[in-house]
Amino acid sequence: MFLKRLDIQNKDSIIRSVNFHKGINLIIDETQTSDKKESGNNVGKTTVLRLIDFCLGGKGENIYKDPEFKDKGSNSQIKSFLKNNNIIISLVLKEDLDIEASAEIIIRRNFLSRSNKIQEINGDNYNNEEFPRELKKLIFKSIASKPTFRQIIAKNIRDEKSRLTNTVKVLHPTTKQEEYEALFLFWLGIPIDETERKQQLFSLIKIETNLQKRLKRDNYLSQIEQSLIIVNRSIQELEQKKNSFNLNDNYEQDLNILNTIKSDINRTSTQIGQLELRRDLILESKHELEKEIATINVEQIKILYKEAKLLIPNIQKTFEDTLQFHNKMLKEKESFIAKELPQIENSISSLKREISNFIIREKTLSKTLHKTGAFEELTIIISELNQYYEKKGSLEEQKRLWEQSNDNISNYNSELGKIDKSILSKEDLIKERITIFNKYFAEISLKLYNEQFVLSYDRNEKGYELNISTVSGNLGTGKKKGQIAAFDLAYIQFAEEIGIECLNFILHDQIENVHDNQITSLLNEIVANINCQYVLPVLRDKLPDNIDINEYMILSLSQQEKLFKM
Repeated sequence: MFLKRLDIQNKDSIIRSVNFHKGINLIIDETQTSDKKESGNNVGKTTVLRLIDFCLGGKGENIYKDPEFKDKGSNSQIKSFLKNNNIIISLVLKEDLDIEASAEIIIRRNFLSRSNKIQEINGDNYNNEEFPRELKKLIFKSIASKPTFRQIIAKNIRDEKSRLTNTVKVLHPTTKQEEYEALFLFWLGIPIDETERKQQLFSLIKIETNLQKRLKRDNYLSQIEQSLIIVNRSIQELEQKKNSFNLNDNYEQDLNILNTIKSDINRTSTQIGQLELRRDLILESKHELEKEIATINVEQIKILYKEAKLLIPNIQKTFEDTLQFHNKMLKEKESFIAKELPQIENSISSLKREISNFIIREKTLSKTLHKTGAFEELTIIISELNQYYEKKGSLEEQKRLWEQSNDNISNYNSELGKIDKSILSKEDLIKERITIFNKYFAEISLKLYNEQFVLSYDRNEKGYELNISTVSGNLGTGKKKGQIAAFDLAYIQFAEEIGIECLNFILHDQIENVHDNQITSLLNEIVANINCQYVLPVLRDKLPDNIDINEYMILSLSQQEKLFKM
């Protein structure tokens, strides 16, 4: 699959369109670094690689954010431009640039979110999970979840530190070996269906291992087993002591009933106290009303009535009527207050009878229980027994967790063994594929450095891993990048020979760190003989004089003509 075109556009127009061709594709920064006042930074040459990466499922933050400094390195002007203008990035991939009718994949993405987000493949919008899966299906003809699409293409887009300094370990530094094994096997055209399950099993084993670490803080399994022996022995001894009291068969039941009765006595006593308090308050109020009737000053009310008669000659009620009405109101109030008394008295009497029955039952049960002899000592024994049974339950639960965890680990390791056996059965094919790859890898490295790099594999308890050996040992920065270029180009030749799907383009930043002799060999000799695209952002004056820049250039940028034309 090749790059055909990259478009940067907003709603109204295309801001930039970049067309790609086979072979060398140079993104040239025209800045003259001999002029100390100018710099080759921030014109957008590396951004082209990151826009392609964004269309292939990248997060896109590295377009306006420095990966080294995270939030502190954010270019707010670029970020605002992309979001406020709803910039849409379109990437067209083509199966074969030489065949017009060959299949194309058209990808469109913007930098907005939610309902305004565009994330399309061939006109259909996909969410964040579906998007890379659809690309994997279309490009690599695979629907397996592992390795992920982003893992597979990591070596094709070398624009950040880990991919610029590592030839095969191109994923995040925390990536586990079992994940790399799945990736390496996929690169070699040996997809194993069980690699995803293998990664799951390692995760499950880690969960069980962490559980056992927590269990060890309390006790090891052997300690738990020994503690259980001691606890069971103590329970047996205490049970024998308890039985020596010649308890009746209903002792435990009687003891529980006794405790319940004591609780009932306390509850009933509380209810009686509340009712008696209520009764006393009512009687007190009744007494106050009776006192008010008895102490009323009739003569004073009569004088007041006569004065009212003078002021209101036609008053209808006599003094006697008024006095009668007053006393009637007090009597009715007294009657209303006392109305509740009979019910309260009945409730108190009922509860007192109930509590008497409780007390009789309590005495009877207490006598029955005390007939066993040392009642207090028996109570202590029963309390100790309860504590030991609780401890036994806790220890048995810990033992169950230990044994279940050990069984889980054993089962996981057994399943891993079967998967490893399945993968191991492919070892001859792995050797064969690596031999084919080395044919191209050694040939390219020989042309570059007169030295043959060799890819090999190692195998340990977590699976296969790939290594590269060199005659000269440690490589300098420039030679390391040359080795990376040789690896990536060799892989395209390898994939074509064995007929597996691959991306035929390589995006490689910081090529200027490679020595001029190797740059010349790469650009003028090696890439020309490989069915690929080699996309390089580079300062013009960092390229050797014998490179025909105009022949390879697909985009020219400068401080006056930046990528986004801002």
